[in-house]
Amino acid sequence: MDESSSQGKEASGQKAHGASRFEDWYLSQRARFARAIGHREQIVPFTGYGTTSEVRVFCRVLLTKTKTTSRGKLKKIRGWRSFTSVPVANAQVHITINGFSLTLAADRGGVIDHVIPVTLSPGWHTLKLRTENSEPATAKVTVVSPKARIGVICDIDDTVMVTALPRPFLAAWNSFVRDEHARSAVPGMAVLMERLVRDNPGAPVVYLSTGAWNVAPTLHRFLTRHLFPIGPLLLTDWGPTHDRWFRSGRVHKVTNLDRLASQFPGIRWILIGDDGQHDEAIYADFAERHPKSVRAIAIRELLTPEAILAGGRHHVDKTKHPQSTPWVSAPNGAGLASALSALGVIGRSR
Repeated sequence: MDESSSQGKEASGQKAHGASRFEDWYLSQRARFARAIGHREQIVPFTGYGTTSEVRVFCRVLLTKTKTTSRGKLKKIRGWRSFTSVPVANAQVHITINGFSLTLAADRGGVIDHVIPVTLSPGWHTLKLRTENSEPATAKVTVVSPKARIGVICDIDDTVMVTALPRPFLAAWNSFVRDEHARSAVPGMAVLMERLVRDNPGAPVVYLSTGAWNVAPTLHRFLTRHLFPIGPLLLTDWGPTHDRWFRSGRVHKVTNLDRLASQFPGIRWILIGDDGQHDEAIYADFAERHPKSVRAIAIRELLTPEAILAGGRHHVDKTKHPQSTPWVSAPNGAGLASALSALGVIGRSR
């Protein structure tokens, strides 16, 4: 959800879209019923990122059926339950990090996406989260070193994980029905990512996807299980916005790319995506707007069966965009690594 855009429209007095008003009413009714039958607030923490002077923190507040483990801790929300749990609109979340505390308000989908001014050293930090009616939770935040000069921004669906996301029915099947262990990783992509991080110590890794916040825990477990470098997930929310039926995945990616370029002006990003959606066009436009912020563009070519499920390929005319940006494509991580190595973007394999 583009929080600043939505808040700006609300502040200007524009009338909310009918679908948005209906969703708010429906969720408020569900929340009232859930509280009446004993559901409790639970914080789902997400990995954040930032600089030595500010960090961007993420979490989501949901109402869930109280279930505990043998040790008395609340069970984590998994799978399809993350879609059926009720978000707590405008939840007040108390956040503490490095002795600094403040209270932030979640959006209408229960999501916290805020920047906190706080002085931190480079590396990983832990922040504490709680509401008045929830158990405490913790989230990790990675602070990027001012000395970092290279970073990695990577798509997820059909780039590191085969999902065929553009087709709604297949996306629903992957999200609600299939066991997460049945999802397959794109061959060689984890090795490629590991080489990029190894060649550039301290390089931030950001996963930018049009996936919903509901699947963030599942995606995190997938990336961990397949040995991808851990980094923040920049996801969006499903459903209507203040002024339209559905959120724009393209706007979500463009907005966050521009934001990263502004937050880290000294970093040149290696952009990794696929040719099944609009990554090529989005990355090419970004390179044209921010040529000093792009080190290379790497596009994973979908296999023919994947391209059919994804609704085809979407190529751009690269001759119309800056020729100074190295641009490679291949069907897997090994091919991309070889092409990037030939251009000197990454070192030779050892």
